[in-house]
Amino acid sequence: MSASSIKSETAPRVEIRPATLADLDALVALEHAAFASDRAERRAIRHAIRSPSMSLLAAIILDEAGQATLVGSATLERRRGSRSARLSSIAVSPARSGLGLGSLVLDAAEADARAHGCARLRLEVRADNGAGIRLYERRGYLRFAVIPDYYEDGMEAWRYEKSL
Repeated sequence: MSASSIKSETAPRVEIRPATLADLDALVALEHAAFASDRAERRAIRHAIRSPSMSLLAAIILDEAGQATLVGSATLERRRGSRSARLSSIAVSPARSGLGLGSLVLDAAEADARAHGCARLRLEVRADNGAGIRLYERRGYLRFAVIPDYYEDGMEAWRYEKSL
């Protein structure tokens, strides 16, 4: 997948590209900033970067001086022979909320799934994650299942799917 850039008069320039091992420390820090529990461990993030059946996308903001800051990520999983991909994680820095980064990262995740021949994207979201649920439903994801006791703290997950 080629990197994509978005620039507007009010928003900083955002580049979304495949993550590299050089991003590992920033990805671990983002995981800790974005999630109170159910965080991916460093070794799992490293595995996702290296895996041929996974994509780990990094959203980078470039400031006016050209300084790069990792502000978002998405992890996708694929299985050989399947036309479905799974968005196993999407994260945006809490310090950058409200800039539309979640939508940009989701766009890139959908494009990555299509580029790998997938016709559907599936995901799970915490039942109490109102912002995530609104984003997915606005973007055409349909809830098809509820999984009780899915998260570490016992919260249920809502499963969504979208045809790409």
